[in-house]
Amino acid sequence: MQTNDDSMRSARRRFLQTSALGAAALPAMMLAGNAGAADAPGHGLKLPKSILALQPVASKVVPISDDERRARMARAQQLMDKNGMDAIFVDAGTTLDYFAGLRWWNSERTMGMLLPRSGDPVYIVPAFERTRTQGQIRIGSDVRTWQENASPYALIANVMREHHAGTGVLGIDDRVPFYRATEIGKALPQGKLVEATPVTAGCRAIKSPAELALMQLACDATLSVYHAIWEGLEPGMTQHQVSAWIDAAYQRIGLRGEASINVGKYTAQPHGSNQPQHIVEGTPVMLDDGCYVEGYQSDLTRTFTLGKASDKMKRVFDIVRKAQRAALAAAHPGATMESVDAAARKVIVDAGYGPGYKYFSHRLGHGIGMDMHEWYYLVGGNTRKIEVGMTFSDEPGIYIPGEFGVRLEDDMHVTEAGARWFTAQSPSIEQPFG
Repeated sequence: MQTNDDSMRSARRRFLQTSALGAAALPAMMLAGNAGAADAPGHGLKLPKSILALQPVASKVVPISDDERRARMARAQQLMDKNGMDAIFVDAGTTLDYFAGLRWWNSERTMGMLLPRSGDPVYIVPAFERTRTQGQIRIGSDVRTWQENASPYALIANVMREHHAGTGVLGIDDRVPFYRATEIGKALPQGKLVEATPVTAGCRAIKSPAELALMQLACDATLSVYHAIWEGLEPGMTQHQVSAWIDAAYQRIGLRGEASINVGKYTAQPHGSNQPQHIVEGTPVMLDDGCYVEGYQSDLTRTFTLGKASDKMKRVFDIVRKAQRAALAAAHPGATMESVDAAARKVIVDAGYGPGYKYFSHRLGHGIGMDMHEWYYLVGGNTRKIEVGMTFSDEPGIYIPGEFGVRLEDDMHVTEAGARWFTAQSPSIEQPFG
């Protein structure tokens, strides 16, 4: 279930994906100084030397090729045939970007792609957006438009009939709003609407080498930002000051990213709190979230202290670290997804932090790629088998109400030989980057 904090974070992620603004838009009052800090050129922002040392990563980015997008569509058509679908309809959003390279905000106006079981895609767009759409299309050229006083749903139905599928099966992308799917169904009364997830997730859940390379860049970038933040932190800083530093750090490397920052007792809440917080030496600090590289995402969490941690904090950190490694070892091809959650949970419960979800209060992980949370989930009850090329977060935690929490999160990809992290595991709560 999505919490209010989740909703706010999701909204901010969407803003970061599309906004032209970066740290330059942040007020200088949000940024703290320290003994090793320097002014950020042109912005009047006080940043530590560790952030100023960050370098752009644009030269390392290799975008997804049009040939790979064509292969994705061909794979989708194979899965349509396997699952008895004559076509799928994909709304504006991440999956449209995945297949067609069209980056379009999903609004009340229907804009999407109908991909038949054979042949090129057909784009369904508002008439006044024809030129803008044609300027972005990479695969195919068939653009069908609807006027403001006409029905886009009737247009979709007509395209289905043109493909001799008016009485056939149309798969609907899971991001299509309910009202839109309902209207498509009304316009296609002799047809059948089904979930397109076996096709869309069937493609997107298995990452190609090019996708893995972009995710690797995103993970490396996030870890470098976290490291730079940690090196510059001083007691007394607020979570808002740290957040502004993170925005500035991502700007320096040329990426959009963010992180939630929680301190002390608020680390015992998995998604933290908006309450005012100040970093105190010897209390835990938790950084969580990631960045975007050509649409592909990272999601990392580091928990650490400035200075000495208590023996209890060290012990909890070591338990969580062991649980994270147990999950990695369990995530091999053919294993059930629930077994990976169970492997990590057993370590935590056996160490006295149980039963069940009492202290480790969330699932072990989620799929990740172009969406930070996507198919499939490492959670009890999910008997789906893990396949080569799948990618997940690996994020066990122990949360002790009123005291503190520890979560460690690294993203992993599954190879024929087992799962591998994109980033090195955090070694200790006092030296989180080795």
